[in-house]
Amino acid sequence: MTASDSGQVRARVEFAMFPDLPPRLFPPPVVERLRRVAEIDLGDPLTEFRSLGAQARLREADVLLTGWGSPRLDSAALVHAAGLKAVVHAAGTVKGHLGPEVFARGVPVSSAADANAVPVAEYTLAMILLAGKGVPGLAREYRAARADLRLPRRDLTIGNYRRTVGLLGASKIGRRVLALLRPFDFRVLLCDPYVDAATAGDLGATLVGLPELFATADVVSLHAPATEETRGLVSAGLLASMADGATLINTARGSLVDEDALIKELRTGRISAVLDVTEPEIPAAGSPLWELPNVVLTPHVAGALGNELHRLGESAADEVLRVLTGRSLRHPVDPAVLAITA
Repeated sequence: MTASDSGQVRARVEFAMFPDLPPRLFPPPVVERLRRVAEIDLGDPLTEFRSLGAQARLREADVLLTGWGSPRLDSAALVHAAGLKAVVHAAGTVKGHLGPEVFARGVPVSSAADANAVPVAEYTLAMILLAGKGVPGLAREYRAARADLRLPRRDLTIGNYRRTVGLLGASKIGRRVLALLRPFDFRVLLCDPYVDAATAGDLGATLVGLPELFATADVVSLHAPATEETRGLVSAGLLASMADGATLINTARGSLVDEDALIKELRTGRISAVLDVTEPEIPAAGSPLWELPNVVLTPHVAGALGNELHRLGESAADEVLRVLTGRSLRHPVDPAVLAITA
């Protein structure tokens, strides 16, 4: 809490993120909403918690509003934040910047993962439709041929009518993708060890095992979290089982895929891939992924970019307002399931 010029005690919201991020997350109308209920300073977000100045600001904070680039809130920093009512994260996962001590102390935590799921699901839907239509390959052929490719084509493997789409993971993003797929004439499969057949049916999908998902789907889209259990989950055997002409889409994390095995399959030309994430995040300069004609490689753009950041900021601001007006969080992070979520 801080005292205003009038002597009235007001709540204090401290920002912890990259210095250039606040104005990109919070448009002026959202900033004004926050200023009506709290003291804020968008121009000087915290980038460390070790200095005396940063620790003094933590002592005054009622809410810590974090984003990409936030320092880690561990026990050493938390000792200076005795009055902290909540941590509100204006992005997806909180694993990288919150220690278990935050949850052990009972500090409520919110995430904008639901808001960030929207553009990722939209990107995924777009890539599923384009892959089914054969657009990436046709675009390359058209540029090379500079001729009419429409009339001679009699390839019945191209098109989205009754195509089989398989999703690995019923995460927040996976569920949004499932909802977006409903209007289309797809057969949708889902593999998730934490979902039963009835729930899968409610989501518009048929629950299957991992081998069936890869062997059956024309497009496999990955939406599982990056954990030690999922590292290399998409193995050489699963990739080899994919049908000729199938496409793998990865908007989750590169660690889910055995990249060497993927490159081996891609080199045969049997399958294609749409990769928004890799491991390492930027492939090595000599990686075949840069040159293979059956790979669409994008620089981790599926998540919120440009004006989509406003959706994250608005979601986080709503949560701050809920905390400061005595209401419960709309998007709380459950520490009990944090280990198996993104």
